[in-house]
Amino acid sequence: MDDYSDIHTELERAETACAARNDGRAHVYARWAVGRTARVFLTRHEVQLFDVAQGETRTGSAYQAFQALTTFPGLAPNLKQAAVYLTMCVSGEFNLPPESTLLLKPINSSED
Repeated sequence: MDDYSDIHTELERAETACAARNDGRAHVYARWAVGRTARVFLTRHEVQLFDVAQGETRTGSAYQAFQALTTFPGLAPNLKQAAVYLTMCVSGEFNLPPESTLLLKPINSSED
């Protein structure tokens, strides 16, 4: 699969989880999709993520990509904040910290 197919698949999974009112799982799938998107964005802007454990540059993890986005010059503040929210962990039951559910409001608002 290419990047765009993977992103599309994960977004579909996130929508399915939202429809089932499982915001935590939706967050996880969305994070995977956005992580892939962030890595594509950073690669296009020639930002190399560094793997400390391996001592080399590579495409990096989604978490590393989100961290890079929080300091990316010229990126809109709301996108930087979204990157911060996407680094938040869910519990084993896929529960989210309350502030991070703000990312899901645009998806769920039509159903409320």
